[in-house]
Order: sequence, then C-alpha cells, then structure tokens
Amino acid sequence: MSRISVRGFAVASATAVTAVGSVVGVASGSTAQPNDTEATAADVTLLADIPAGQQAQVQTASLTQQADAQAIAADASAKKNAEEAARKAAAETAFAKKAEAEKAAKEAKEREELAKAASRSARDASSFPVQASYTVAQIQAMARQMVPAGQFQCFSNIVSHESGWNYQAVNASSGAYGLFQALPAGKYASAGADWRTNPATQIKWGLNYMNGRYGSPCAAWNFWAANHWY
Repeated sequence: MSRISVRGFAVASATAVTAVGSVVGVASGSTAQPNDTEATAADVTLLADIPAGQQAQVQTASLTQQADAQAIAADASAKKNAEEAARKAAAETAFAKKAEAEKAAKEAKEREELAKAASRSARDASSFPVQASYTVAQIQAMARQMVPAGQFQCFSNIVSHESGWNYQAVNASSGAYGLFQALPAGKYASAGADWRTNPATQIKWGLNYMNGRYGSPCAAWNFWAANHWY
C-alpha cells in the first residue's frame, strides 16, 4: 500500500495513540516530556502509521475530497460553457435583428421609389401628345419615361409576351385587350377614359397593376416566367 499523506486526519488519530503511549511511558519510568509527545504526534502523517481500523475511513475521506474538487471543477466548466453559449446566442440574435432591420429598410426604400415612380407615371401619362396612332418605338419610348429604369426590362418582357407592344391587340376568344391583355378590358378605365386609344393610359394602368399586386414589374415578371400569366 502506498504511503499517502493525510495530515489532518492522521494527526488526530496519532495524537490519541501517542497519548496512550505517554501513559505507558510514565508507568515504566520514561522521562519523555509533554513537548516531545506533541512534537511526535504532529509528525505522524503517514497512512501506514494510522491504526488499521481507521485507514479505510481516511481513504474514504480522501476520495470524498477528490470527488468534491472534481464536482467544483465540473460546475465551473459548465458555467463557463453556459456563459459562452449565451454570448454566442446573443451575438447571433443581434446579427439576425440587424439583417432584418437592413432588409426592412431596403424594402421600405424600394417601396418609396416605386411610389414615386407611380406618381411620376400619373403625371407623365397625360403629358404625351394625343395621336391618331402610335408605333411600337413610340410606345416603348413612353414606357421608358414612365417605368423606373431598373424595372423597364421586366416590364418590357411582360408586354412583349402579352401583346407584342400592340396597344390595340384583342384576344378573339376572351376579349382581353391592349398592351397588358387586361380582362375585362374595362379595367384600364381606372387609369383614364381614353384607354382604348392612348397607350400611355394603358402603360399607367399596367405599371400600377404590377406594383400593386406583385410589388414591382420584376416581381411580376418572375411570376409570369413561372406561370405564363400574371
């Protein structure tokens, strides 16, 4: 058995043993002094010197102390890990909130730009001179002045597929009419009474429709590309 130092418990046990020895010494005429007895008791700190019946108690106490120390260390480690996880979660939450705020700000700015574009189109629709007829190039020129530059290609894609830029196009089977093949055709009237003959009025209606239903011409085109209608 290894000689394990267990000073606290051993001293108490050794003191009792030494006390008995002192009595025996006195009886036999020993001249040992009390100070010698205390010094001897203080120096007895080895497991091998403790009575056999008490060694198991000493070993149990030592193991309990080790377990307590390990438990304290485990608690400290768990606390550290929990704090680190909390900091990480807080950072992730802050990042997500920042991303959401930036996204919301971007969407708000886009809506504001679309609203401004819609208000411009309301003015521009009536600013074009009335003609007896319009070429495709003239109609496209109108649209470029009414539709935001970043949205024009998407807008053009829809008009090209729906009517080929023919503002008087009629679907023989359904009655859908004009640049956007509105059905019923009378929907254009919300943009102006001259909707049958004025492509600018139809452009105004089509832009408002795309913004109102899909958010933008490009969002409308994405839907059209996936479904072949909008």
